[in-house]
Amino acid sequence: MSLTDSSPGAARHPSGPQPGAHDTATAGSRTRRSTTPGSRALRLAGARIRRTGPFLAATWPGVAVAALAVVFALAVNRFLPALSPAVIAVVSGAALANVAGIGDRLKPGLAFVSKRVLRVAVALLGLQIALPQVLALGWQTLAVVMVATGVTFAVTPRIGRRLGLTPGASLLVATGVSICGAAAIAAMHESTDLSDDDDAAGALGVIVLYGTAAIAAIPLLAALIGLSPAQLAVWTGAAVHEVAQVAAIGAASGVLATAVTVKLGRVLLLAPMVALFSGRTRGTSSRPPVVPLFVVAFLAMVALRSTGQVPAAVTDLVPQVTGVLMAAALFGLGTGIDLRKLVKGGRILLLGGIATAVIAAVSLAGAAFLV
Repeated sequence: MSLTDSSPGAARHPSGPQPGAHDTATAGSRTRRSTTPGSRALRLAGARIRRTGPFLAATWPGVAVAALAVVFALAVNRFLPALSPAVIAVVSGAALANVAGIGDRLKPGLAFVSKRVLRVAVALLGLQIALPQVLALGWQTLAVVMVATGVTFAVTPRIGRRLGLTPGASLLVATGVSICGAAAIAAMHESTDLSDDDDAAGALGVIVLYGTAAIAAIPLLAALIGLSPAQLAVWTGAAVHEVAQVAAIGAASGVLATAVTVKLGRVLLLAPMVALFSGRTRGTSSRPPVVPLFVVAFLAMVALRSTGQVPAAVTDLVPQVTGVLMAAALFGLGTGIDLRKLVKGGRILLLGGIATAVIAAVSLAGAAFLV
């Protein structure tokens, strides 16, 4: 037996010599190279792609139905401009859910549009508001807007409690009537834990019923009272629920630009109202942001538009894009409405009528005495 064969090292390692220091370092280098930032990024990208496939497969049927509903809403809006595509879409969603039903295959896509798409639509709404234009209305007009909105928002939940309504239903009616109709209701519904889909349905019914009635009532009452065109513009913008409804009155009365600008001043109040109630009502276990991110994005879009650097082509296109996205989101929300429960809840329509009367009376007094 040779010395090599009888060496202690050979006895301990019958399978052969162990790797040297250089070999170990080389293996470690290969391991480190396999976990470089670039390789990790590729693996993460691959994982995202693998997750995206099932997500698209699950959501596309509901998204496709929502897209068809938006096309229908836009077509109806061409013949009935007083009804915004968003309001038509939510009514269509409720009709589909209660007549034909919503299958499980559609639910993931409808949930996607009623939440994620809604947030994008609210954020883009800010691009329609330029602070210099709103401030140019003058302190008198801004005072009318602030007081009418604030009083209505404050008293409506109190009246709702007297009528026996839930806090969520009262809050949504207050938000929709005092700020900006369907968009405000959807944003508040998404941001707080107080309301359910039935509350949202009732609040949206208020917007459709009383906002549509205002299209005929506001010009008629203004003529009877003898309001000037400037006073009519302020009253319309400060009292009517939907931007489309304000535009319908303004176009027919020759006060379109001022009325819509006043209305956008009310829309600007959406962010602080939603932020206030989101911070109060969200559960603390999940630690949500005090201000929802889509509200922060809304304010960022307002600031961007106010710089005057947004191209005219973009500002002209944004209302159409926002209207389409909002219609899709509200169609998804509408599919969660149970009309049988809504019919039994006539008290929410009564609250909506009272809230509409409050904001109309306060804004009319302000327009008559300050404008």
